[in-house]
Amino acid sequence: MRTWFWTLLLAVVAVALAVTLQSHAGNVLLLVYPWRIELSLTLAVLLIIASFVLVYVGLRFFAWLIAIPSRVRSWRGQRAQARDHELLERGWTELLEGRFAHAEKDLAKLYDQTKVKSRRVLAALSAARAAHGLGEGVRRDLMLDRARESAGGDAGLNEAVATVTADLLLEEGKAREALAVLEPLQDGGARHLNTLRLVLRAERELGNHERVFALARSLSRRNAMSKADAERLIGTASAARLQAASGENWRLLWKELKSDEKLLPEIALAGAMSFEAAGEPDEAARILEAAISRQFLPALVAAYARCDTSQVPRRLEKAEGWLQTRPNDPDILTALGVLCLTGQLWGPAERYLRRSVQLRSDAQAHALLGSLYDRLERPNDAMRHWRLATAVGMALPSLAFDTALPAADMRADPHRLDAEGAFDEDGSDELARSGAFQAPELPRVAPVPATASDYVLDPDARSMDSPAPPPDAVIAPASSVDIEEYFDSAPIPLAEIDEAALEDGKRRSDDRTDRRGSNH
Repeated sequence: MRTWFWTLLLAVVAVALAVTLQSHAGNVLLLVYPWRIELSLTLAVLLIIASFVLVYVGLRFFAWLIAIPSRVRSWRGQRAQARDHELLERGWTELLEGRFAHAEKDLAKLYDQTKVKSRRVLAALSAARAAHGLGEGVRRDLMLDRARESAGGDAGLNEAVATVTADLLLEEGKAREALAVLEPLQDGGARHLNTLRLVLRAERELGNHERVFALARSLSRRNAMSKADAERLIGTASAARLQAASGENWRLLWKELKSDEKLLPEIALAGAMSFEAAGEPDEAARILEAAISRQFLPALVAAYARCDTSQVPRRLEKAEGWLQTRPNDPDILTALGVLCLTGQLWGPAERYLRRSVQLRSDAQAHALLGSLYDRLERPNDAMRHWRLATAVGMALPSLAFDTALPAADMRADPHRLDAEGAFDEDGSDELARSGAFQAPELPRVAPVPATASDYVLDPDARSMDSPAPPPDAVIAPASSVDIEEYFDSAPIPLAEIDEAALEDGKRRSDDRTDRRGSNH
């Protein structure tokens, strides 16, 4: 648009000048000693315009020649900046993709070649993150030190270095070191949201519930944290504060809480416990009732059912009202059973607990039924429910078949051995040693394969899956002297018996036979 404007303006000026020169004819006399030059007015104007153009072009060309070094420097800077941007973009892409080795290499190269302070700090911090992803703590600390040196006295860059350092320390589990790094930022009045989040993470890992409570409230108020996360942190910290309070200090902490914070499950449980310990069960009941009306949780219902006998009528009536809106809720049925047991209402307690275990097999409900039947002197039912409670809670395996080893066939065994290692006198030893007596061949029984009922806890499964082996099933020995087939233990095989002892026993037996023959 500007080009068209100036072109139009010059055309108008040229036309006006031409019309003016045509209507005003005249001469121009130039006296330049020793010359006298006379020109027409038109030619003089044209020469003046041409001279102006030549001077302007000459001056511009001279200025362009003088500006060559600066232009070269600017071109080199732009080329270096383009290279830096390319390395930075590639390094950050690789860092986000998880290619930490390539990212560290490119970012370290960027740190070495760039001359811009902010770019050096950014490259060093990014390389430190890549080294941290590789688990190289030494290289990470080296890059963080370089970033700190490059930042110098720049407050913004120093804050960036401190933030990244604290974040990496927190990921490594060093909460105290992270707090030490963030402390100058807090003392300097910096209240950036990311810094507060890092401080909250560190305080949470260290278990400083007072600071966690204050920081979570502050971040929630500034919409810097989701409502669910803020409520979770506030609930955990406040419950820990109430439980750790000594004496009556817990009442001051309870008054500091907002009305909606008192309805959080963890805070309600801790507050009800504190009021119960202080001898105010009515206030504890009101706290739990309000929390349950806001969010129905089994932990709150179970805590509501734990009370003394004086509280049973009121809480039983309230729980029955909940049962009308949730008729098939096993947690409410279990809580009603607990309340009935506390009030010694055995019949309703049995009904509620039996309905609860029908809806859900729960270890607590089975244990309560076992205690109830034990109180009612019904030992069989009590043992059954205690066994079911153990099965649900621990899942202990037991074999379905109580089988025993079959009786050994002893018909081919020697009758006895005397104290000196010889066989008995009735002649059976000779048959055993000679192998003339052979045990009858008995059929072998195939082993019963294991089934799924071998590992169930219900004793009724013992008669459901596989029949018991026949009582007369025995395994035939391989030979008359194969003792290992007869017994489950591991007796010493005959091959291990000392040959000298056998020969000595044989010799003594022959001597005794000869003496008996001579006596006769």
